[in-house]
Formats: sequence, C-alpha cells, structure tokens
Amino acid sequence: MKHLLYISVLFFTTSFCFAQLDPLLSQDAQSQKQWVDKVYNNMTIRQRIAQLFVVDASSKSSLQEQKQLEKLIDEELIGGVIFMKGTPHKQIKLHNKLQKRSKFPLLVSTDAEWGLSMRLDSTFAYPWNMTLGAVQDPLLVERAARRISKHCQTMGIHMNFAPVVDINTNPSNPIIGNRSFGSDKEKVTEQSIAFMRGMHQQGVLSCAKHFPGHGDTQTDSHKTLPTIGFSRERILDMELYPFKKLFKQGLKSVMIAHLNIPSLTHKEGLPSTLSKEIVTDLLQDQLGFRGLIITDALNMKGVANYKKPGAVDLDAFLAGNDILLMSQDPKAGISLIEKAYQKGLITEERLSRSVHKVLKAKYLVGLSSDNGLVDPSTLNKLHILQDDLLKEQLMESALTVVHNPNGILPIRNLSQKRIAYVHVGTESAYDYTNMLDKYASITQFDIKDSALLTKLHDYNLVIVGYHRSDKHPWKSYKFSSKQLVIIDQIATEHYTVLSIFTRPYTLLQLSDSLIGKLQGIVMAYQNNKEAQQKTAQLLFGAIESKGKLPVDLSPNFPLNTGVFTPKLGRLSYGSPLTVGVNPQKLKLVDTLVQYAIKEGMTPGAQLLVARKGKVIYQKSYGYHTYQKVHKVQDTDIYDVASLTKILATLPLTMELSDKGVVKLDSRLGGLIHSLDDSDKKNITIKQMLSHYARLQSWIPFYLQTLDQETKKPIDTLFSERRTRAFPTKVAPQMYISKKYTDTMFTQIKNSPLREQLKYKYSDLPYYILKEFLEDHYNRNLDELTQQHFYKRLGANHTGYLPLSWTDSFRIPPTEEDDYFRFQQVKAHVHDMGAAMQGGIGGHAGIFSNTNDIAKIMQMYLNGGYYGGDQFISRSTLDAYNTQYYLKDKVRRAVGFDKPQLPNQLGPTCEQCVSSASFGHTGFTGTMAWADPVDEVVYVFLSNRTYPTMSNNALVRNDIRSEIQRLIHESIIRD
Repeated sequence: MKHLLYISVLFFTTSFCFAQLDPLLSQDAQSQKQWVDKVYNNMTIRQRIAQLFVVDASSKSSLQEQKQLEKLIDEELIGGVIFMKGTPHKQIKLHNKLQKRSKFPLLVSTDAEWGLSMRLDSTFAYPWNMTLGAVQDPLLVERAARRISKHCQTMGIHMNFAPVVDINTNPSNPIIGNRSFGSDKEKVTEQSIAFMRGMHQQGVLSCAKHFPGHGDTQTDSHKTLPTIGFSRERILDMELYPFKKLFKQGLKSVMIAHLNIPSLTHKEGLPSTLSKEIVTDLLQDQLGFRGLIITDALNMKGVANYKKPGAVDLDAFLAGNDILLMSQDPKAGISLIEKAYQKGLITEERLSRSVHKVLKAKYLVGLSSDNGLVDPSTLNKLHILQDDLLKEQLMESALTVVHNPNGILPIRNLSQKRIAYVHVGTESAYDYTNMLDKYASITQFDIKDSALLTKLHDYNLVIVGYHRSDKHPWKSYKFSSKQLVIIDQIATEHYTVLSIFTRPYTLLQLSDSLIGKLQGIVMAYQNNKEAQQKTAQLLFGAIESKGKLPVDLSPNFPLNTGVFTPKLGRLSYGSPLTVGVNPQKLKLVDTLVQYAIKEGMTPGAQLLVARKGKVIYQKSYGYHTYQKVHKVQDTDIYDVASLTKILATLPLTMELSDKGVVKLDSRLGGLIHSLDDSDKKNITIKQMLSHYARLQSWIPFYLQTLDQETKKPIDTLFSERRTRAFPTKVAPQMYISKKYTDTMFTQIKNSPLREQLKYKYSDLPYYILKEFLEDHYNRNLDELTQQHFYKRLGANHTGYLPLSWTDSFRIPPTEEDDYFRFQQVKAHVHDMGAAMQGGIGGHAGIFSNTNDIAKIMQMYLNGGYYGGDQFISRSTLDAYNTQYYLKDKVRRAVGFDKPQLPNQLGPTCEQCVSSASFGHTGFTGTMAWADPVDEVVYVFLSNRTYPTMSNNALVRNDIRSEIQRLIHESIIRD
C-alpha cells in the first residue's frame, strides 16, 4: 500500500512539473497525445510543414485575394490564419467558409491587444496597455483580458497575440509606445501576468511579444530593422524580465521580434527572428521555454529585406521558430523547408517537435472535437453592458493627477469661481465639456481664438483640455510650439488646470517654467468618452484619483507619480451596475414615461435616478408642447412648483436652525412681530411645517383681483407696464398694484384657523416663512437661495425668475391660462399666488432641471455635505426629517413629505421606499425624493398642466410613484 501511495504521489508530482515545463499540455494529456499523434501520422511531410504556416486573411480583401487564400488551404493545408482588417459579419462568413474547406481545423488568431477593434470595425475597444499600466488593481486588467478573450471566442479566434510585454523605456519608440504597460519591469510584468491569466480563464491562447524586447527602439520594424545596442546582461535583467516571469505562469506562446541585437547574436544585422542563438539557444535552452514560438509577421521590412520570400521562412524555422506568421510566399516557404528536410538539414525530430506543438495548441482550444465554425447569431455578445461597465472602471482607475502643488484639485468654493474651458487639439471635447457643465457654469473657448487672452480676463480659473485622436495608439500626440506658448500665457495670468487626453509622453514637452505656473495637471491617457467624462468628475471631486504614472519621464514626473485627490460628496455619473442596479429593469421606466406622454398626461418630461452618489439614469422625453416642435433636453428648465418648498425655503430655514435663530418649537409670534396679535402667534415651526396647525390649505388671492361679472382682471389692479404703483410683474404686460400685494400677508394673518386640529396640507406656512426670511436678511429669496446654496452647490440652472439667467426657449410652458393671466404661461411661475409676489414665492417659483435638483437632494442624503461644504448639519436634517405627529396620522415631517401611510393617499409607491425617505411633489407634475436606506435620489419633472391644469391624468394614474416603484425594484438585492 505504501508503494502504491508513493507511486501516486510521484505521478502527480511529475505531471505537475511536466505541466509547468509544457504550457501546451492539456489536463487530459493522454487524450491529447492520442489525437495529436493520430492527426500527425495521417499527414504527409508537406502537410506537416504546412501546419507551421499562419497566413493573413481579411474580410475586406478582394474576391481574387480570397480565392488565392482558399486555394492555399485546399492545396497546401496550411495550419492557420490570422485575421486582419474587416467587419464582424463578413469575417464570420469568411471564417466559416475557410474552416469548412480545410481538411485539418485551422488555428485562428488575431491581434486584439486592446480588443477586436484593433483589427475589426465596429467592435469594442478596451483601453490601451499604457492606460492599463496606470491602473493599480491588476484584477481589473485581468477582467479586461477575460472580456477581450470572450469577444475573440465569439469570433472563433483561438489565439490572441497579446499581451505586449515590451518595457517602453524609449519615449520616441514609434511602434510600441501606448501598446506597452509602461517603463517599469515590475509593473509591466504584473499587468502582463494579469492579462495572461484573464485570457487563459476564457480558454484563449496567450502570446507574449516581442521577444526579447522591442521597448527601447526608435525605429519601426515594419519599415526597417531596429537595433538594440544594450549588453546581454542589461537585456537579461530588463527586457527579458517579464518574459521569464510569464514562463513560470504558463504562458502559451512567444512572438519573436525583428531586431538587430549584436550582444545576443554573432552576426551583425541578422534579424532576431532568424537567429538560432536567440530563438533556440537563449529562449528554449537557457530560459527553458516549451510553448509555441511564433515569428512576428514575415512580410515586415525588418526581416523581409534580409532574404527572398520563402528563404526567410526556412531560416526562421531553422532558427527554432514553430509558427511562421504571414509569409510573403507560403508555397515557396513550404517547398524550401520540404527540400531541406529531404536533404537532412531538418531532422524528423525537429519537424515533429514544432508540428506537435501546433497540434497540441489546436487540441487545447477544442479543435479535436469542434469544427471551429461560428454561429453568426452570437455577434450580439461582442458588446454588452458588462463591457461598458468595465471600461468605465478602468478609465476611472487610470486617471492620474501628476501635479497639484497647492491643492487646487478637487475644485472647491464654486461660488467664488468664474471658470473658462479652453479647447486645444484636433479632436472633439464634447463629452468633457458636457460633463464639466454638470458641475459648474463653464464658458468655452478655443485656443485658436485670436482674442482668447482678452476674453479670459473675466475668469479666475481656466481648464485647458488637450484632445488628440483616440483612433489608434500610434496617432500624433505632441503639442505645437504655438499651443505651448499660449498655454504658458494663460497660466501666467490665471489659475490653470491642464488635462491631457493623449499619451503621457506629452508631459515631456512641458518646460519647468510652465509646470511651475500650472496649478494642476491631470493625465487621462486617451480621448474616449469615458476618459473625458471621468476626468471632469475627478476635477470636481465626484471621484477620487487612483492612477499612477506608468512611465519614468523626468525629475518632474518620475515613475509612479500620482497625487491623491479626495471625493467631495458631489454627484458622479456612471453605469447602474456599479451601484448594484439592474440596468435592464431600470429601463422599464422608459415604457412608463412614454406611455404617459402617448396618453396625453404630459407633453414631455425629465427623469434622473442616482444611487450611492452616482447618477445612473438621466433622460429626457417628449416635447415642450403637444405641437412637438421643441424636444425636451436635459438642460431644459422646468417650473418645479411646490418643490420650491424643499429646494429654497426649507434649506434656508434649516440653516437658521443650525445658527440657533430658529428652533422647531419657535412660535410664529416670536419670529414675525406682526403675528403677535393674531391667532397664529402660538403656532410652532414644527406644527406649521408638519401641516398640523389648523391653517387654511390656501387662499385664492387671484380670484379677488377678477371682476365678479366679466371674470377678467380688474383694471384698477393691473397695468400693462411697470410703474411705482404697479411694480410687481405677474406675467408679460401684466403688473399688479402695490396696494394689493401689500395686503396679501395681512389676508394670511387674518384668515381663520380651521376648527378641527388634524392634518391638512397648506401653502400658507411658506408665505409666512418667506416673510420671516426676507425680513431677517433684508434680502429677497432669490438672492438668498443663490448666495447661500445654489452658487455654492454648482446648481447653476436653478433659481427664481429664470429669464434673468437662461433663455426662454429652454423653458417648457405650463399652461394656456384662460382664467387669470389670459396668455400662455411660460418662463413665469405657474402658481398664481407666487406670480402675484413677482415670481418669488416661498411655496413656488423655482425653476430647475433634474441634475440640479439631484445635487440638492444628494446634499440632504450626505447629511448636509456637498462639494466640500457643510451646508446643514446632519442633526438638523434629522430633526426636520422626523414625523412628530405620526400617532395623529400625520405622515409629514417638518417641511419634508414622507411615505404614504396605510390606507392613505400619498406621493410614494406602497412599501417600495423606506420610512426614512423624504421628498416632495409639485402641482405642475414634479417630484423629488431621496431614500437614505437604498441611497436613491429620484427626480421627475414635467409640465402636465399644459395646456390646462385640469389635466390630472398623471396624478390619477400614479405615474410618478409607479416610476419610483420600478426604480427600487431594479436594485439588485442580496
């Protein structure tokens, strides 16, 4: 028994060691051997040689070129193809055609270093290796490789010629550059291993390139033969370092570069691909690599210029390569190798070794039991939500703050900032500027503007964005000298932040003087949508900086430079899955909103959903009116009606509570002296804002201004133009008498209290608070909200009197008024009482969009903190978000609405929000709600009152609460 146990242990130990030595060995080694031997033994010598050839194929090629390829497969039975340019549908069609023609299954390969988009049009692009080199979490790189490999499998590709493990120590390298993970051998190795693991997990063969290292060259081997002039010791220590580490981790194959390396071979000018000393003596014998050895493309000038077509193939095989990639003349190459075999220059053992490797690889990828055909219906798997999510995470993790000497990043104190954005470069900055505008008021300029420096005089912070093409990693990236001069002039006169959307070597162009003038430099690495959006979020502290510079550039920017910048509690923007929300379920809200529009409940709407501080859904629907002229945009401004109460009056009141000026038990008589002699003097703030104070629900002030018989405005109370006697604008060409507006508060004071004490919603508390707040500060609510909250929050699209800060075309109308103003109500508050107060009411009058309202609601969820400022203390917020009269069936907190009670009508869906949630609804068809438990902010804006406020179908059908239900049902629960 002991002997059996010893033999078993010895067998498994030997198998493990063998697997380490032979990365092409299948777990089912015996079955693999049987299949490989059977296929090999059924081949002629020429067919075996043909297995070593992988030729290029392109679905973009001409019909004649494709026929030549088919002929090569029919007559020579070549081993595989490498797909180059094309489109997915055409490539699958060609792929299946070629596999069907081939007697032996083809090993299919491609270059998909950052995804299929490297070769295929309309496919998904992951970040380049240089970008991934800035990412500090290798698991993210591993996941990216896994997804890239999944895309490869979908296309029937068995081998991806990746990862690139070249250490790019030469900034002038024309061919590697962004394809490298960086200039540090340890970091390159770490990311390369992660990438390789991701490929292997998905069953795709890995290939490290370009052996022994293409990172320190200044010429392109596609065009000529680059020279590596380092000593053997340096190459072994630096260039070969990642290769040696990957060998131990099970690397499947290596691609040999076309390089002239005098220290590694005896013959000057001999391409490394053709050097036995490099391919056999160094790679196989000294380093012990047993995987596939593949030449770089043999049609590249770096090797093609050395010998004639065919002869190059023979020399490459004699040097020790297994796969001969993209031969200029495969038929000639096969013939020359066959002749060499017949002459005894190539032994059976040598040929068998390489062919067996190729067949082992085919077995590993399943070609022993699979015909290699691809189902075209699987193409929808080439781009799924998981890809978008991962790319977003990778770009966010890569962003690197390389210069922030005085801590200008993240940007704080927005009320003190006048910010300009200056575009530099050849490519669009649309996603960048669009995202910047979500945080602050940004004025855009172009560096080509001849009057730029003069126009910038009014700004105290300038964000410069340098945007170059993201089409492929070899695109030009350098600043022009003129651009650098202008940036220097800007930085001399203004606080300036430079954001760079191209490769990090751009930093080498910045002089010490310019660096000293710049207040911040952010390296984004690429110019894609994700990089632009995430960089804007980083600048304003919505996300923190995580990346580190993957290359050693200069004393100013050494390897691993990366200044941490914290989050400031501002909203970020991204994918639902990142915060545990099912995007497919969340999209169901679209159907509901579109149904409401189709059924005429509202002509249009805006919707925003945020979770865990991240906006995950923001969309606009429909039109401003049913005439369908102006589509609703995210930047449009709605009359939010009663949301004014929690967006304007309530926060100002809570702020005074923090200062001790107002307490929940403060009595109205003590706050407003004119109420000392009224029946309202003993009503407390807590009672009044809980709507448990016997106040009338509202006073129809406007009805008293209409003629009893004609039902038209009384002439003596209104004027068509502003005068001292008629100073308050109600609507265009409609100004109300000062005598009447002075009586409005008196009417509230004298209004009788309701006989019975029970819950009754009322607008009157906010007329009363307006009187108090404006008297306390001796300023109107418009000025107070802007100074105390909106400007500091970056809510630049929020406020009273919208025509003073935005354009009319951005504002949907709220009604065709035929009962008071007798005109279309647009860009003026819909609420009649607020209109009679000049558009500045405590209960109505605010205009805004979903993005700005979400900022305020998120500030509440953050415990009063946002953008680095503590606006309201958490204790005060908690006090105002408490239901003090719940036992009396009053669902309201102090100012905030709360979830509906059992058997009671309310604004929220039953049991879908927590009891801690709070918010408000508005008469014009608006809603803002926050749930601290699920960490959700939900904002819905519409003009359901257009063309008539009698249309209450939106309310009757509970559209707003049904949307809320769908939002909370989309949360992925454990």
